Amino acid sequence: MFVLTQLCLPLPQQSELNSFLWTIKRDPPSYFFGTIHVPYTRVWDFIPENSKKAFQQSHIIYFELDLTDPYTISALNSCQLLPQGENLQDVLPHDIYHRLKRHLEYVKLMMPSWMTPDQRGKGLYADYLFNAIAGNWERKRPVWVMLMVNSLTEVDVKSRGVPVLDLYLAQEAERLKKQTGAVEKVEEQCHPLNGLNFSQVVFALNQTLLQQESLRAGSFQIPYTTEDLIKHYNCGDLSSIIFNHDTSQVPNFINATLPAHEHITAQEIDSYFRQELIYKRNERMGRRVKNLLEEHPEKTFFFAFGAGM
Repeated sequence: MFVLTQLCLPLPQQSELNSFLWTIKRDPPSYFFGTIHVPYTRVWDFIPENSKKAFQQSHIIYFELDLTDPYTISALNSCQLLPQGENLQDVLPHDIYHRLKRHLEYVKLMMPSWMTPDQRGKGLYADYLFNAIAGNWERKRPVWVMLMVNSLTEVDVKSRGVPVLDLYLAQEAERLKKQTGAVEKVEEQCHPLNGLNFSQVVFALNQTLLQQESLRAGSFQIPYTTEDLIKHYNCGDLSSIIFNHDTSQVPNFINATLPAHEHITAQEIDSYFRQELIYKRNERMGRRVKNLLEEHPEKTFFFAFGAGM
């Protein structure tokens, strides 16, 4: 069980906390609510009542993707796979493949010590969890392996087994028998990631491995952590660029220590993701939201999207 403590300056009353809720003024009103990709138990007590009430009173709840739909999950898994007959060993440079294999062996070894008593109490065990997250890694496209490695940390492992906020809201909407929908197709979330060129993907995977290897050696500290993200969210702080990274779940490769040519590659990747995963997505989703509101003027919608978008 997590202890919820918060240091927001100046310290407001719970009811006065800034909420990631925006009202679309019409009759009846509709709402935008900014979610965050962390276990809902870490933030739920800090979400003000006006947001919870808006959710309860809305007729239709819309998400980016429908995470309760088995097709969505299966399509997300499929789009991460290499073409039939290909394995990661066939496509990655030899040294990167072996470093990756070594790192995943280290994670598998450490995972039992990362698990919490609470997780074990729920019947969640390290071997099962490792296989659920990384079991099929040799068949995945390098860009998805990079994202997997980036999230396979002690903090992330400790948070597994509790639904993240948007999934929890989707389950609640289902429980309350509300109508639900999604404004994106799986392909629209997948294709931009699969669209990075091969040299950029190898660069990104190499940088991610370097970062994880430095963390293991104790010579590197992540500039921001999941705890920072939760604190900013619970304090209602939207100004932080932390949220941009939560939305895309893509690590930031730009840092001062990179040689000039690698710095250019890092900037190209950052600019590509910003364009594809934030600007173009916002425009596309905005059009679909507008159409839904025009088609159903008598309904109250609650749109739950990533807060950093």
